[in-house]
Amino acid sequence: MQFLRQFSGLLRLQDKTFSTFINAARVQAAVKSVAQSINSHYKGEEVIFLAILDGAFMFAADLLKHVDLTCEISFVKVQSYEGTKSTENVETLLGLDVELEGKNVVILEDIVDTGRTIEKVKDIVGVAKCKSFEVATFLFKPDAFLFEDRPKFVGLEISNTFVVGYGLDYNEKGRNLDAIFQLNTVQKDMLNIVLFGPPGAGKGTQSERLITKYDLVHLSTGDIFRANIGGGTELGVLAKSYIDKGQLVPDAVTIDMLKSEVKKYPAAKGFIFDGFPRTNAQADALDEFLASLDMSISAMLALEVPEEELKTRLAKRAEVSGRADDADPAIIQNRINVYRNETEPVKEFYQKQDKFIAIDGLGSMDEISERLYTAIDKL
Repeated sequence: MQFLRQFSGLLRLQDKTFSTFINAARVQAAVKSVAQSINSHYKGEEVIFLAILDGAFMFAADLLKHVDLTCEISFVKVQSYEGTKSTENVETLLGLDVELEGKNVVILEDIVDTGRTIEKVKDIVGVAKCKSFEVATFLFKPDAFLFEDRPKFVGLEISNTFVVGYGLDYNEKGRNLDAIFQLNTVQKDMLNIVLFGPPGAGKGTQSERLITKYDLVHLSTGDIFRANIGGGTELGVLAKSYIDKGQLVPDAVTIDMLKSEVKKYPAAKGFIFDGFPRTNAQADALDEFLASLDMSISAMLALEVPEEELKTRLAKRAEVSGRADDADPAIIQNRINVYRNETEPVKEFYQKQDKFIAIDGLGSMDEISERLYTAIDKL
């Protein structure tokens, strides 16, 4: 699975778009400058470098290539970011394993913004017992910094913007890039909803109501497939063979058809994606495609219904519609099993982006609709 797309200075990373901010040559020049300052400051002395994981691994590796001192390096792992936001709480994940008493200690950070991580590291190290204690950071955000003691060794100062690359990540992606990319915060003002739920959860009914209330375009993979099936296209015949067995249609077929539909509505106020994405690969592909249009998913609303209720609904639907895949208990069970085993884990994809919202799918249609409206109006 690929998470990165980069060309012409533009980077697409999951659901976000980034543009080139600091090129690779400038990155290396800044690193070398920090090393030279450290060499001058500690000339003739020994130093222990303490690198902060995960972000500082590239900075530490390149920096030490230019350090002309007798030195050691150790690591401590802390975490203070979730997605694109710096949290107030800093959690120690991997503790210190070297003796620092009476030593010259230099903390290596990829970026210092609020300074909370550094304060936590000071507590871990026990600054008072060190011969000297300083901080060397590749990037520094002075506008975000909350404390008095600024880092002594700074590669580059930047504004309070979110960046990735050269060890810095967005949801653990992008650390391997040799340049720095800045988050593009301007996106089209659209409401793009993924309506999620098992077979029989009522996605179609609720989609119709959301379309009317919010003036959205409904994109149902089921409708798209049926149009192709009804037209007897090659893709339609292939899709039908999977649908009749209660299986998911291959990603490549689904994604290409969906892209074509989205592009038909350049003036849309937003979209409801009904029945898509059904796998992590599809969710990733959808993020990438929407980012190319300066769009993103606003939220994933998941209709949650007990399995026995789903079976009852599907059996009743078969009596009205005559759909073979709703009438066969074995096919019904297989469709539910496929959802539980393959589709439901997609919610974790959106949970990591803080976009997952569970909706109680029991009750009258009006009651369920009101729950959906309340969730959307809070976005």
